[in-house]
Amino acid sequence: MADDVILQEAVNVLRDGNKARARELLTELLKNDQGNVEYWIWLSGAMETTKEKIYCLQTALKLDPENVTAKRGLTLLGVLPADENVPPFSLNRPRLWEQNLLLAHEKPKLKGWAAVRASPVFRLGLVILMIGVIASGITFGYVIPTAERNAANRPATVTPGPSPTFTVTVTAQGGKPQTQVVGTPGGLAEVFGVKYTPTALYVDAERSPLTSDYLLQFDRAYKAGDWDGAIEALNKVITADPNAVFAYYYLGESYRFKNDAGNAQRYYNEAITKKAEFGPAYVGLARVKLMNDPNANVLPILDQAIQYDANFGEAYLERSRVKIRDNDIAGAVADLGEANRLMPGSPLVFYYLALARLQEGDLNSALDAANTVTELDVTNLQNYLLLGRINAAMGNNDEATKNFDIYLKYGPGDAASYLELGKLQFNFGNYELAIQAMNEVIKKDRNRSEPYLYRFLANVELGNGPEADADRERALNAYPDLFEANLGLVRTHLLNNRNGTALVDLALTLQLAETDEQKARAYYWAAIVHETRKEPKDAAEYWQQLLDLPASAMTAEMRKTAEEHLLDIRTPLPTASPTKTKPVTATKPVTPTKTPSPTITPTPTKTPAP
Repeated sequence: MADDVILQEAVNVLRDGNKARARELLTELLKNDQGNVEYWIWLSGAMETTKEKIYCLQTALKLDPENVTAKRGLTLLGVLPADENVPPFSLNRPRLWEQNLLLAHEKPKLKGWAAVRASPVFRLGLVILMIGVIASGITFGYVIPTAERNAANRPATVTPGPSPTFTVTVTAQGGKPQTQVVGTPGGLAEVFGVKYTPTALYVDAERSPLTSDYLLQFDRAYKAGDWDGAIEALNKVITADPNAVFAYYYLGESYRFKNDAGNAQRYYNEAITKKAEFGPAYVGLARVKLMNDPNANVLPILDQAIQYDANFGEAYLERSRVKIRDNDIAGAVADLGEANRLMPGSPLVFYYLALARLQEGDLNSALDAANTVTELDVTNLQNYLLLGRINAAMGNNDEATKNFDIYLKYGPGDAASYLELGKLQFNFGNYELAIQAMNEVIKKDRNRSEPYLYRFLANVELGNGPEADADRERALNAYPDLFEANLGLVRTHLLNNRNGTALVDLALTLQLAETDEQKARAYYWAAIVHETRKEPKDAAEYWQQLLDLPASAMTAEMRKTAEEHLLDIRTPLPTASPTKTKPVTATKPVTPTKTPSPTITPTPTKTPAP
């Protein structure tokens, strides 16, 4: 009974021309009874656009294939062809203009002043005269004196536009739209004086009269990075339309951005259940697997995504990232070409191209691609981290430091960024700054092994024996066959006066030395170990092996030290004046302080960039 009253009210306000109120009432009715054909037919009359009217009438016709009213409406809208079996709309009430026309001859004719007053011409002239008087009074008595005063306070005119289309942003690097980082002074967009405008999502949110309001809520939340708000709106969409495939997909995306891999995977699978050939959901599944295991084999899933939807540019981007990880640079570049065709002008294409060229060792091409990213999107924070890595590899220390500073100032300050900065400072020889950066990494993620390794090596270079001892076990357990770690272990033993243990661990270090540069450093410290143990003959052998290597394998200071120590060892001591004997000081070996440690790559496989 209550529904009948609401329906009658909706019909009445619709006839009065209040379509907005009618839509509101009819939408409420449909939420309780989506199978009511009458509701859908009346709702079609309350809609503003032809597309929405057609949607309502088609829904009514699906519910009742013989519904004459729905057929007539779709015929008038050009969706269905004319059908003689469908009768035209009946006129169930008299047309007022016809009634007036038929009764006109029955009314008595007026004479004199009454006829003049009844004349349409007279009435029209009177109305014009009154309007002129009123307009004059307003103009001279109020409008002109106050126009200038009120101009500044006049509110902007709001012109209702067409209903928005619910397409938000092409997902970047894992997919979420770029938003201002909480706690930063306005973010990079404000710093550089640019306005970030999100681009369209590839997967359209199909709107219907039942879901329009919820999609507006989703649109606002998604753009703002409010994933809980987006999830709430999408759940309402699914309640109203359980077959909305896009809603399940974006629920997966929203949960993925919240780092909730379990729920993300669940909703991607729901989308695939609803539509088996829905390519973007397969890309989402691949990303979730990579969240759980960065080395997961997701290429078959991405291949399937491209098979189902060859126009989804993000599928090629994601596949290129996996191929970069797997060192398939040629395959990655080919995928980036496809992504560039489908997403022209996307900074992400050039970002991954820069990653590929960096891994390939083509630093100039990597720098060109990364600079292109900055030209296309100056607010891309990840690119500053990448620029820092590229410039550090090229020896552009000032530029690298500037890039890292920007990233750490406006970025999330995550463990990966501090790790990159710490490596940079280590390779510059700024060991104290390297230790500070690694301390930050360990605060944020105690399970990483690299920060312990670099902190260990930095303390060795600074001669901090006890501090190096604190990290040596963690570093060597993680990298037992790494030359740098084993050489650091030998030096740590010397710093802590464990000369015998240093000799024992020296054997593995010598075996691990492969390049001439590594052999030079191994021979240098082997000679120091033997001198410290007062074994000059063994020390002389290693000094000589060091001098037999190419000069380019060592610094000039290392070579000079080897020559001097070898000369001291081989020069006979004068017997006549034993008091003038100059013994070799082995306890304080000369450290080649100007020899920066080489860049360390702890893992044999390429790790993907953060």
